[in-house]
Amino acid sequence: MYMTRILFLFLILQLPLLLFSDPVEDQIKKAGEMADYPNAEWITVFDSTRVDVQESGLSYVTMHRLYKVLNYKGARNLSVVKIDYDPQSAYVEIRKVTVFKKDGSRIEIDPARVLDYPAPSRAIYWGSREKMIEIGRLDPGDAVEVCLFRKGFTYALLQQDEDERYIPPMRGHFYDIVEFWSSQPVRLKCYQVIIPKDKHLQYEFYNGEVQSSVWLRDEKMHYTFTKKEILPLKSEPGMVALSDVAPKLLLSTSPDWNAKSLWFYGVNEDYGSFVPTAEIKAKVDEILAEAGTEADSISLLTHWVADEIRYSGISMGEGEGFTLHTGAMTFTDRCGVCKDKAGMLITMLRAAGFESYPAMTMAGSRIDYIPADQFNHCVTVVKRSDGNYELLDPTWVPFIRELWSSAEQQQNYLMGIPESADLEITPLSPPENHYIHIRGTAELDREGTYTGSLILTAEGQSDAAVRGMFTRSFRSTWKSTLEAEIQKVAPKAILLSCDFGDPYDYLSGPVTIRISYTIPDHALITKNEIIFNPFISSGLFKRIMPHLYSNTTLVKREYPFRDRCSRWIEMEEMITLPAGYTSVQPVFSKTTPGGPASFDGSMEQTGNVLRITEKAVFTKRIYEPGDWPAYREAVKAQNEFAERMVIMKYR
Repeated sequence: MYMTRILFLFLILQLPLLLFSDPVEDQIKKAGEMADYPNAEWITVFDSTRVDVQESGLSYVTMHRLYKVLNYKGARNLSVVKIDYDPQSAYVEIRKVTVFKKDGSRIEIDPARVLDYPAPSRAIYWGSREKMIEIGRLDPGDAVEVCLFRKGFTYALLQQDEDERYIPPMRGHFYDIVEFWSSQPVRLKCYQVIIPKDKHLQYEFYNGEVQSSVWLRDEKMHYTFTKKEILPLKSEPGMVALSDVAPKLLLSTSPDWNAKSLWFYGVNEDYGSFVPTAEIKAKVDEILAEAGTEADSISLLTHWVADEIRYSGISMGEGEGFTLHTGAMTFTDRCGVCKDKAGMLITMLRAAGFESYPAMTMAGSRIDYIPADQFNHCVTVVKRSDGNYELLDPTWVPFIRELWSSAEQQQNYLMGIPESADLEITPLSPPENHYIHIRGTAELDREGTYTGSLILTAEGQSDAAVRGMFTRSFRSTWKSTLEAEIQKVAPKAILLSCDFGDPYDYLSGPVTIRISYTIPDHALITKNEIIFNPFISSGLFKRIMPHLYSNTTLVKREYPFRDRCSRWIEMEEMITLPAGYTSVQPVFSKTTPGGPASFDGSMEQTGNVLRITEKAVFTKRIYEPGDWPAYREAVKAQNEFAERMVIMKYR
């Protein structure tokens, strides 16, 4: 066994040298200088990974990397080698670190200097750790060679025996997600998998091209993927996740998503994750005492779990990873991460007589069709009386009127159900489900004081954004928070009165805010003119309209981009003006062509009343590059209204 591992390490160390025939020192010299890569901190001369897959699915992974420092910022960032891992499911060893100085000398860093310590954490405390070794001072032109060994994967397991804990949850299967992108230039990246020949490995390379080869040797298939001259992608503001657009390799021996779905169902049923206890049944009966319909019951249980189970992940022993902790444990602890909240809801729904199961999804990026485990989030599905499944997400809807957050629309998911399921995608949520209505009246006097009132109502994700101003802050600050919001657009504004009801009573109806205010010296007064910015259209409550922060200086986009959610905005303000004043431009309107986003606004004076109306509609969460012109024009038009000054002249 010892000799096998020595040979294994030797082969991996030689792989870059086989691809680059030059000695390491010559490769460093030929890699380039700061002038060749003016925006880079360092260059990766080679990045080589070799994965030896065992029959059980256990993988021995050796990584060999060589970095060349280009500037002092890169020297500082490369002065420490740091590796994250979870000891419950992964083993990591820093085996070799060598520094090649620019003057031709070399320094071997003693692996005994490796430190192993708890990783910094927030909200999730699962015992993750870091291994770190300090390299010391580096200078531009120096290079660092690092050899790492790893076995295991990133999800914690039920098994606790040595080496058993490193076998993937879907025993006997192998998968990997390999990034062929980097924040710094890479001259060569090589990834090799050696796997028993009877394991059918399917793979696909996305968002680019790669050189690949396959051969059979010693009853194992050898798959090799190489790519040269990888340059950092030029990112765009608001673009989708890099994994959606950057080159990547997906590999999996799982036959399809249906097989993964059935496995996910089975592993949790076998563990008994969703068995209700007498205490849970009693709580469910209490919650549903006044439920009148199937929809009432599902809503009440979803919101109870969302609001009453705190998001906080602690190490709970058995039941990590794809196996969900029991509902009984979460009910006792009243805390957990997404999978615990999902499991708690499943348990309570089953106690109420519903058929319910877990589902996996990927919040923030796409899931591609090769069945590698591209998941970071767990949710719940419930079968309705009509036979259709409904998605529920108790993690994302605390104090939100929705049962499934529409901030997760256009998102892939996989249900773990007894009949199995294929990969699916959540539908678009119509923008009218997420409306923002602001209507108000105001009066402007000859001294420039602007006094008025308004009513704001919102629904869906817009309701959540408004309500969050209160539910995410202390009660004692609610009024001052609201006053600070109006002072963002009018620093002299004084809040005369406000009524926002009970922000925690979100099931009674959409959020409504009523405000009355006065703004001294809001208008600029001259001998014959009054110049002012209408209050409601001036960017009021901009925080709940994130599209207004979009960088519209971009003329075109190369990549898809995202918003928080689809939304529908309507604003109207009726302003009574001092007698005798007429707008320099009595009628003004702006309309964009429409499509995935649109804007229609007008400003018109009738008598001494100026009426301003706006309607902006944004139909998606994820947009294609071709949607950008319509989206950009709609945002520009609404911002133009926000910045527009009204000039009134005395007749």
